[in-house]
Amino acid sequence: DLQICQHRAPTCCTKKMEESYQAAVRRERTQSIQALNFELKYMIVGHITAFQEAFESLLRFAENRTSSLFETAYRPMAKEAAEPVKELFTDLSLYILGAETTVESAVLRFFDSLFPLVYSRLINPGITDLSEDYTECLRLTRQDVNPFGRYSKNMVTELSKSLWASRMLSQALSMGIEVINTTEHAALTKECSKALVKMQYCPHCQGLTLIRPCVGYCLNVMRGCLASVSELDAQWREYISTLEYLTNEMAASHDLETALAGIRNSVNEAILHAQLNGPQLSATVDKVCGQPKQQEGNLSSDNIAPVKEATETQTLVMAHASLNNKRREFINYMKRSRTFYASIAERLCDGDLVMRDSSTCWNGEDVV
Repeated sequence: DLQICQHRAPTCCTKKMEESYQAAVRRERTQSIQALNFELKYMIVGHITAFQEAFESLLRFAENRTSSLFETAYRPMAKEAAEPVKELFTDLSLYILGAETTVESAVLRFFDSLFPLVYSRLINPGITDLSEDYTECLRLTRQDVNPFGRYSKNMVTELSKSLWASRMLSQALSMGIEVINTTEHAALTKECSKALVKMQYCPHCQGLTLIRPCVGYCLNVMRGCLASVSELDAQWREYISTLEYLTNEMAASHDLETALAGIRNSVNEAILHAQLNGPQLSATVDKVCGQPKQQEGNLSSDNIAPVKEATETQTLVMAHASLNNKRREFINYMKRSRTFYASIAERLCDGDLVMRDSSTCWNGEDVV
């Protein structure tokens, strides 16, 4: 009653043993594909972590520089500005990691939060009553009065260009892991399971436990079994080309490091622009939001002290070099894996599975 290992000669197999063999080949095939995938997956996962660490390091660096701007140049609002600055960099980090948000909404939300502080602490430092309603009115007015001139829009443009490639790369790497995980658990058809049993275990039914499949026979069986997986070849090659394009984009004109480092300067220019146009802004705001309570006598207006760019170039250069090295190393490795899915049958038939240097091997029917 054997279904697979039918042979004219006497056999030591039963139908139950054939079923066990089918379970064994399914398990072994999954394990051998997992072993092939391991290095590739390990490399991608390692670089997802490395890129994310590099992104976080650059974001922290840029956040610290932006915070120090308020502490050195705009002390009256430094404490209250800490939260909007933190929110801005959290939003940018989430954007890079693929969250449903945009650079524009993050930057404009930051400037919405910043305007009430600039208005009440720098432009009109005598304001004492900054009620919730008045603050909200200032936030909403920001969009109409455009106190920060072109600087808020420029910041959106600069960051959108540079963060886009980082976001896409982050998503592409996660997609790569998904593809590999899916191929590991690709179900084997019944025909494939039977062909693998015939190739690997039917010789055992005749007591031939040391004989191994012939190379050509193994390749035919594996190619048939893995036809659906090897169909990924064209898409995988295209995927590698996309990764190459994205890593080049990150390194070229859309330089993430420069854009993040430039946030401090953009914010400084935006605040200076608002201060210079203080009288016009006050006139408009008074019409829209009404006049807030003022403290007797104006506070000293020595707040307009544009800060000179701090030279923390060393940290930036190191972060930049580290990210560039990771990009290069990663893309060189991935280029070598271009033929991964095209050559999967050959790789599975390599090694212990087949008879390489022997004159006899198993061809599915007999020893030849």
